[in-house]
Amino acid sequence: MNFIETDTCVLREEIENLKKTRNAVMLAHVYQRPSVQHVADFVGDSLDLSREASRTSADVIIFCGVRFMAETASILNPDKTVLLPQSAAGCQMAEMATAQQVRRRKEQLPADTAVVSYVNSTAEVKAESYICCTSANAVEVVNSVPQEHVLFVPDRNLASHVAANTEKRIIPWDGHCYVHDPNISPDSIRELMRLHPHARVMAHPECNEAVRRLAHFVGSTSQMLEFASESDSEEFIVGTEEGLLHPLQDQNPRKRFYATGSVCSSMRLTTLASVRRALDQMVEVVKTPEHIRERAAVALSRMLEV
Repeated sequence: MNFIETDTCVLREEIENLKKTRNAVMLAHVYQRPSVQHVADFVGDSLDLSREASRTSADVIIFCGVRFMAETASILNPDKTVLLPQSAAGCQMAEMATAQQVRRRKEQLPADTAVVSYVNSTAEVKAESYICCTSANAVEVVNSVPQEHVLFVPDRNLASHVAANTEKRIIPWDGHCYVHDPNISPDSIRELMRLHPHARVMAHPECNEAVRRLAHFVGSTSQMLEFASESDSEEFIVGTEEGLLHPLQDQNPRKRFYATGSVCSSMRLTTLASVRRALDQMVEVVKTPEHIRERAAVALSRMLEV
């Protein structure tokens, strides 16, 4: 065992001991480093982790992801301590819509317009929303709202995907995730298809429409995991952040997965050392102000009921 492996083992042991001491649960998104995913109690996409956050009995939630995810945990668990190991781990797409901008845009739209906010949004935007959604349940959520018009915030590509699968009138916000658009392009997918002609293409709905048209399957990260496990194919091109390759390969050791090479820099900020520091010192606390939390909780609760 080399020095790096020894150091990692020590960190993992210390984190496990701190979790017991703090009565903490560790949640990690599938885009996190494999070393972080290994130590987590639950690994999943935004919907999976929202559900886990809403029903945990732990006193402390350490969220290995980005800020909007930790905010969501804080909204759903006002009496618990939520830690984000890296305070700088933000989401550029979430920052493309502010509460003030959403209010102004809604004033310009028909009175029967519902604001549906992707969970990849700030707590303040969630508070302005009728309901929230994730990439896994966006179509079902939109179909559940009583209004005919839907202002979909902030991802234009997920809005486009939903619009193609609903009769509701979707009004898209002009935001996007750089990891999926433009980093994952039609040309990059075509090149991987040329190199691996028998591979099935999976694409996240945050990819642009041209990429989605090339895909054999479009779905959230959890849905991609399910598709790959159930498919008879042995090769897959993975149109999302390359962190998903770790659980894909772990669950399907005899299958081959090819990444586009797109990485979320914010997701990679979290390390085992930062997790240990946050738990040891109880720092990097994320707490949503109550006047925002109460309204955002309504939108999240509606989502979890769908």
